[in-house]
Amino acid sequence: MPTASPRLAYLLLTLTPLFWAGNAIVGRALHTEVPPVTFAFWRWTLAALFLLPFTWRRVRADWPSLRAAWPIVLTLAVFGVSCFNALLYTAAQTTTATNIALIQTAMPAFIVLLGLVLFGERISARGALGVTLSMLGAAVIVLHGDPMSLAHRQLVPGDAWMLLAVFCYALYSVLLRKRPAVHPLSLLAAIFVLGALVLLPLYLWEWSVRGAPHLSAGLAGGALYVAVFPSILAFLFWNKGVEIIGSSRAGLFICLVPVFASALAIVFLHESLHLFHLAGLLLIVGGFILFNHPGRAIDS
Repeated sequence: MPTASPRLAYLLLTLTPLFWAGNAIVGRALHTEVPPVTFAFWRWTLAALFLLPFTWRRVRADWPSLRAAWPIVLTLAVFGVSCFNALLYTAAQTTTATNIALIQTAMPAFIVLLGLVLFGERISARGALGVTLSMLGAAVIVLHGDPMSLAHRQLVPGDAWMLLAVFCYALYSVLLRKRPAVHPLSLLAAIFVLGALVLLPLYLWEWSVRGAPHLSAGLAGGALYVAVFPSILAFLFWNKGVEIIGSSRAGLFICLVPVFASALAIVFLHESLHLFHLAGLLLIVGGFILFNHPGRAIDS
């Protein structure tokens, strides 16, 4: 079987943060219309319903392997599907999209650290500098080029929830190397279904406490978007990208989330392009080039 090109991984891992940026914006925009666990549950339920008709035969063929590897499949579903998204939508209840974007840029550091702790994967000094530059570029964008603005930010519960969400998805990314040898769509369908089932008890509890949300065109459109783009496509692209170039190198692409979030705000919210956008983008691109320069940035 021919080896997939790193260029394919770079394309897939660039589209993934674009979809995630949209997910953060939708989650914040709808935070007054739908409770967080309810939104997460229906996101993954819809994603599973969309996916299963096209993957059912593959799931049946891969079922023995999926069943034999159920502990890691369930772990991936809990951390990558259930926890990350419920926590992100919970964070959006009390913190801003800017804070969500800023905290999410810590994910590459979490991935590198977990790779070191769990699998002994070491990063070179050059690789560490590349990660630092990219995270610095992302911070420049979300802080609007004013580092002093960080001193005026107040810690709210949503910031802590988002930090926990980032840890969960970093753990998911690192543990992907332990996934069973099944078709990517089979794995995706399995973790979507399991992720929704894990959320089901919390969804029923939240529904009993807060009631069912009022269905609107905006809510329906937002649910469809998050079910398809940040869910099916982003997970499929992310998993394949991690498979090709590894979790530590792939994690660096998380720093593109605030870049795309700013771009989406410019396009849809008519915000202006500022110098700090360009400065942050240059730092991120510089970090990419440094991290992926010929030579070993990751040592196993």
